[in-house]
Amino acid sequence: MASRVRSLEQLGRSVLLAGTVTAGSLVLGVGSAWVVTRTDLPLRRFWAVLAALPLAIPTYVAAYAWIAALPEVAGFGGAALVLTLCCYPYVYLPVVATLRGVDPAWEEASRSAGVGPVGTFRRVTLRQIRPAAAAGSLLVALYVISDFGSVSILRFETLTVGIYRSFTNNPFDRSAPVVLSGLLVLVTAIVVLAEARSRGRGRYSRLGSGAARPAPVVRLGARRTPVLAGITAVSGLALGVPAVSLAYWLFVGRSAELDLPEIAGAASASVGLAVGGAVVTTLLALPIGLLAARHAGWFPRLMERAAYVGHAVPGVVVALSLVFFAVNYAFGLYQSVPLVLFAYAVLFLPLAVAGVHASAAQSPPGLEEIARSLGSPPRQVLRRVTLPLAAPGIAAAAVLVFITCIKELTATLMLQPTGMSTLATELWTQTSTRAYAAAAPYAALLVLLSAVPAYLLGRRSGRWGAART
Repeated sequence: MASRVRSLEQLGRSVLLAGTVTAGSLVLGVGSAWVVTRTDLPLRRFWAVLAALPLAIPTYVAAYAWIAALPEVAGFGGAALVLTLCCYPYVYLPVVATLRGVDPAWEEASRSAGVGPVGTFRRVTLRQIRPAAAAGSLLVALYVISDFGSVSILRFETLTVGIYRSFTNNPFDRSAPVVLSGLLVLVTAIVVLAEARSRGRGRYSRLGSGAARPAPVVRLGARRTPVLAGITAVSGLALGVPAVSLAYWLFVGRSAELDLPEIAGAASASVGLAVGGAVVTTLLALPIGLLAARHAGWFPRLMERAAYVGHAVPGVVVALSLVFFAVNYAFGLYQSVPLVLFAYAVLFLPLAVAGVHASAAQSPPGLEEIARSLGSPPRQVLRRVTLPLAAPGIAAAAVLVFITCIKELTATLMLQPTGMSTLATELWTQTSTRAYAAAAPYAALLVLLSAVPAYLLGRRSGRWGAART
C-alpha cells in the first residue's frame, strides 16, 4: 500500500513538473520569438541566436551547474527553473520560424482597424502560431516526463527516478518497474492525444501566395529597457550560470584531483558509443527515409510513422524493456555495447529518418530516371546517383544523432557494460555524491564534445542556406 501511494505521488510530481515547465517554456519561447521578429529590439539577430543556445547544454549538466553553485535550488522549484531554461528553445525555434513565414496582412489589417500591438498579438498572432507552439509544447512535455538526469541531480523524485531506483534496489523483482513504466507510457499517450486535440480543425495556411514582405515592426518605446532587461536575464540564467559554475569548479574547486586516465577513458567510451549509435541509426534510417521520399502509399507512411514510436516512449522505459528482453531471451546481449547501440537507434531513429527524408526529397528524381533509362539496375542507381545526391543531408543527420547520443544518460546508465563509464554516467555518479569539483571535467568535456559538432552542423547549414538563396 505504501509503495502504491509513493508511486501515485511520483506520478503527481511528474505531471506537475511537466505542466509547470511547459507553461514556462510557452511564455519564454513565444515571448522571445515575438520580441526578436516583431519589435525594434537592438541587436535582434544576436538575441535570436542566443535564445537557441540553451539546447546545446544537456539538462543534467545545467542541473549540476545550478546545484553546485546554489545547493538550495534542490527540489521542485529548482527542477522547474532549470528545465524551463533548457527547454524553452523547443517552443522558441518553431514559433520564430512561423512568425518569419506568415503573411503579415492579417496583423496589418488588425492594426489599421485600431487594435493595439497587444490586442493584435492576442487576437491574430497567437492564432497563427498556435500549431507551432503546440508542437513545441509537446516536445517540452515529453522531454520533462522522460527526464531522469536533471531531476535526479536536483533531488526531485519523479516517476523516472522511481523506476530507476526500483530497478537498481531489487534487480530480481521486475514487477515494480514494469508497473511504473506502464504509468509513464500512459501519461505520455495522454500528453500526445491532448496535443493533437489542441490543434483543433481550424485552417492556418494562407489561401493565396501571401506577401513576400517583412511584418510591421512594433516600436517598444519606453518598454525597450524592461524588455531588454528581461531577455538578458533569461539568457544570463540559461547560459551564464552554467558557464560560471563550470569555470569555478574547474579552476577553483579543490575537492578532487584530476584523474586524467579515467576522464580520457570516459570520453573515449562516450565518443565510441555516440559514433556507433550514429552509424547504426543512420543505416537503419536510410531505407525508411529513401522509401518515404520516393514512393507514396500507405506502407512508406506506416514505416515512417512507426519510426517515431520509440521517440515518444521515455528512455527509461525503452532501456527497461531491453533489459527484460536480454535477460529472458538473449542473455549474451545483457550489458553489452550492441544493446546500448540498439537502444540509441530506437530512441533517436526519427532524427535520422527526418534528415534522410528531407535530403532525398530535395534531390531531383529525374537523374535517377535517366540512370535507369540507360540500363543501370536499381542497386547501382542507388549507389551512384541517389546516395551521392542525398549525402550532405545524410551526413548532417548522422551528426545530429551523434550529438544526441553523446548526451544520453538514462539508457546508457541502465544498459552500459560492466566496467564501462561515459562522461554522462560519470557526471551523474559524481554529482550524486556531491563531488562537484570531480564532476566538473566530465561536464566541461561533455559540453565541448556536444558543442563542436553542433557548431560545424550549424556552420554547414548556414553555408547551404546562403548557397540556396
